[in-house]
Amino acid sequence: MRYHLLPALCCMISIAGAGQNYHAVNGSSYAGSLGTGNNPASIVNTPWPWDLTLFGVQGKAVTNAITVRNYSLISPPGSARYQISNRNEPRNANANYNINLLNARYSINRTNAVAAGVNIRGYTRAKTSRFAYMDTLHNMDQWLVMNQNNLPLSADVFSSHWIEVYGSYARTILDNPSNRLNAGITVRVTRGLAGGYGSLRNGTVSMIPGPDPKFSINGVDAFYAYSSNFDKWDNDRTRYTNIRNFVTSARSGISVDLGAEYLIKEGGIADFNNPMDEEYWDYTWKIGFSVLDLGFNQYQYSRNSRLLSNLRPGIEATDFDQKFGSVEGIRGFNDSAASLFTNVRVPSGYFNVINPTRAVLNVDRFITHALYVNGEISLNLSPIAGDQRIYMKELNFITVTPRWETRKFGFYLPMQYNTEKKFWVGAAVKAGPVLLGLHNLGYIFSKNQLQNGGGYLAVVIKPGKKKEVSKGRKDRSMRQYECPAF
Repeated sequence: MRYHLLPALCCMISIAGAGQNYHAVNGSSYAGSLGTGNNPASIVNTPWPWDLTLFGVQGKAVTNAITVRNYSLISPPGSARYQISNRNEPRNANANYNINLLNARYSINRTNAVAAGVNIRGYTRAKTSRFAYMDTLHNMDQWLVMNQNNLPLSADVFSSHWIEVYGSYARTILDNPSNRLNAGITVRVTRGLAGGYGSLRNGTVSMIPGPDPKFSINGVDAFYAYSSNFDKWDNDRTRYTNIRNFVTSARSGISVDLGAEYLIKEGGIADFNNPMDEEYWDYTWKIGFSVLDLGFNQYQYSRNSRLLSNLRPGIEATDFDQKFGSVEGIRGFNDSAASLFTNVRVPSGYFNVINPTRAVLNVDRFITHALYVNGEISLNLSPIAGDQRIYMKELNFITVTPRWETRKFGFYLPMQYNTEKKFWVGAAVKAGPVLLGLHNLGYIFSKNQLQNGGGYLAVVIKPGKKKEVSKGRKDRSMRQYECPAF
């Protein structure tokens, strides 16, 4: 791969990438602060007066560019191997993650609730045009022999990573014995930690007559850019100083979540006027709708970003091999690129990356006892901005989750069909404060699925056992002062 630019860019771009997506508890009244990322209105319909997510992490990835073989979560890693796809097809990759730090929810009263917290999030998506590849290739000419019918070549990669501080408010708008309407809003103040994008266009060649197949490069345009806070990193400074400079030089942004939930209870609530009634939070149907991550992050161009066009006359594939075969660092790469192109520009100013804005419809159905079924459809709205804008996308599309859940325990079986046409069957378990899940059980039962899937882990503290008051009534207000339940 290091011997030529075009296949290197195509393959590297196609595998780039590294609380949303806690699929198990989406729509659940026991989700607490974890539900904020799916619908801000959900925080008002939960029986606990407060809860605190000490820590949560989630990651998900899909790619057809590489395959990890001979490895699952229950097999020894020594036999693991990876293979770059040798199919003649377009490559794609999508990845996202989020880290929840001290996310808290508090019920002001039965009809008003607030939440706040800090999250670190990131999204990467990439795609290429059709190309073939073999791991026995030694130079760019050999690779072009395989791809003469795939011209022109193209590739794109987009990435955005940020830290956010958010605040949520939800309240009950309509309330009667048979139904209830809750609405909520989340405002996120963000700081773009790392962003970048790149593209390769108009990759065309022609064969040079001779005994051995050789190619001249007729045209190729390339663009690569990333955020300027990477320029602040200096190996002569301490790690603390570098991290401080990296974060403080990032640009600020803002985004908004909006949501509503409509609850239906057949037969009405047993004692609607009793504020201590445990059945108040029960329902037969719960229908939620939300618009999430409405906003963008802003980044300043690094001084090492480049726009390259107009190849110099007479450039051959061997020139790319020589120029990029042994470059060191981005500055060396820029110097090699400048020797091949007549038009080299350094972009200035700022670029915006639209967040993975999406509309989510969630329907939760109570079956019997502690058994529920949840269905969700997520539609990406960010592509509406058009291909001239840089935007992130969420992988979620259709998810159905049967669950058995009580206050302290839960078993979940989320089944998802994502935007990359992958069908996953996952599983999760809740035991006290711990929620642990996998997006794809192929991580356990298959040895070639590690590149497709992911998982999540969260530790959520909730109030302990409720105190009893006279006449058998349960005083919800007193629960606020109970010790946490582990």
